[in-house]
Amino acid sequence: MAPYDIYNREMTIYQEVLPKCRELLNEIGDTERIFPTAIYVDRERMAIIFEDLSVVGYVMADRVRRLNEEHTHLILRKLAKFHAATAVLNERQSGCLESYDRGFFNRYTNAYSGYFVGGLLAAARWMSKVPTLAHYGEKLFALAPHYMDIGRECFAPTPGQVNVLAHGDVWTNNVMFKYDPNTGRPVDVLLIDFQYSFWGSPCIDLHHLFNTSLKEPLRRDQQNGLFQFYHKIFTETLEKLNYRQNQIPSLHQFKLEVEQKRFFALHSTVVVQPVMISQDPTDACFNALMNDDERGIRFKNRLYNNPTVQQNLHSLVPFFDRKGLLEVNQTC
Repeated sequence: MAPYDIYNREMTIYQEVLPKCRELLNEIGDTERIFPTAIYVDRERMAIIFEDLSVVGYVMADRVRRLNEEHTHLILRKLAKFHAATAVLNERQSGCLESYDRGFFNRYTNAYSGYFVGGLLAAARWMSKVPTLAHYGEKLFALAPHYMDIGRECFAPTPGQVNVLAHGDVWTNNVMFKYDPNTGRPVDVLLIDFQYSFWGSPCIDLHHLFNTSLKEPLRRDQQNGLFQFYHKIFTETLEKLNYRQNQIPSLHQFKLEVEQKRFFALHSTVVVQPVMISQDPTDACFNALMNDDERGIRFKNRLYNNPTVQQNLHSLVPFFDRKGLLEVNQTC
């Protein structure tokens, strides 16, 4: 993944950006941990040595079972504070984070098109065989040649809005939870893996988390409350840190931005989640995911044999269509 320069970028984030975010939050008396400590960054060997989170009780949740509201609230609280701190850091240090412009969709490369467009086409092939979804399948086939361009536009920072250093890949396997040993309930979470962080809308992270990692019906029916929960912490943290660069959004304004970036909810639902909750090991490897050769097509087609994926497409693709997200001429 050379075009993304993920290893150098992540090393810089752990070595330079995250410590500064921690310092900013400490200024307002917020000492809650958001991410693990990088003990040593070895650029010669392209390695980061982290503290062992398992020793202090952090584990990953089950990616197939997905997350309930308690888990999600913990993530949103940490994510909101991280986002706010990066907005302020960028303001105070003259746009220092705006060079992080290589998220999954970016203007430099289409390296992920085999995965993204290939997954979209696999979904379209499955839907075209289902009478109630065939119409949507045809729309996805028509959307495919424009898909990467729409994604790039969605990932572009929006002038006049509060942009942040988005994590870029927030889902179940990129966070670690600590659980109460007596109740089994989650009590803390840390964000990990900042390889695809980019400067843009905070809503990208939220759409990705909600549409890859939440249980149903939490994902289908309760997103409005989750956006509101995030917005409260995000805006309060911006205010405490005296952010001034752009207007801090009201809840209504934030919800408009949510809609503006909802293409990524479609993408996360139709293309990404089928990979993340797959339990079929046949042909499952990075090359099959990224390539559109015969093996890659077989692998992607099988993702849509998953009954959970099929149920999600039945319930959510019509919703995305009503939002105009299956149209070729959409703009983010």
